[in-house]
Amino acid sequence: MTTARFSTAATDRYGAVAQWLHWITAILVLATLPLAWVMINMEPKNPSVPTLFLIHKSIGVTIFAVVAFRILWRGLNPAPPLLWTLEPWEAWTARINHFLLYLILLAMPVSGYLTSAASNHPVNYFGLVTLPSLPENKPLAHAAGEVHEALSWALYALVGLHILGTAYHLILKRDGVLDRMLPKQFNAD
Repeated sequence: MTTARFSTAATDRYGAVAQWLHWITAILVLATLPLAWVMINMEPKNPSVPTLFLIHKSIGVTIFAVVAFRILWRGLNPAPPLLWTLEPWEAWTARINHFLLYLILLAMPVSGYLTSAASNHPVNYFGLVTLPSLPENKPLAHAAGEVHEALSWALYALVGLHILGTAYHLILKRDGVLDRMLPKQFNAD
């Protein structure tokens, strides 16, 4: 990991593309997590279950694509420097949290795909295209399902930490961290 760069300006913000990718990812994650809870707690014979699984898998594929593009974009357009007001532990926590979020948001769709594809359940993207299937492999499907579930708990924790960190900076520190991920506000005068 590189050493932390710090900025004295709270106005150093992410670019519009990075902001859009962040908020699209957030919306997709916040949509699919409760959807997963609903679909796995429904009676398997409920006629809505296949549609909910289709939507969940499709959102997962979309998250994978958006996050992969985010990583590429960030490689070409580095993040603005961290604020100088951050304590070393805050900078370290932010970097680790972001790294783990990216990792999990790539690994979860892969584990979900392997769970479905290796158990003869096609991954159909919003009814438009079916992703390539795999030969049936129950041990792989089971292991991938276990990984998928474990990652979901880690994702809940990391998203919670991310939101708590944002609230901490917004309410207690008032240091403009959230502003960096929002479009610039202009005075209406």
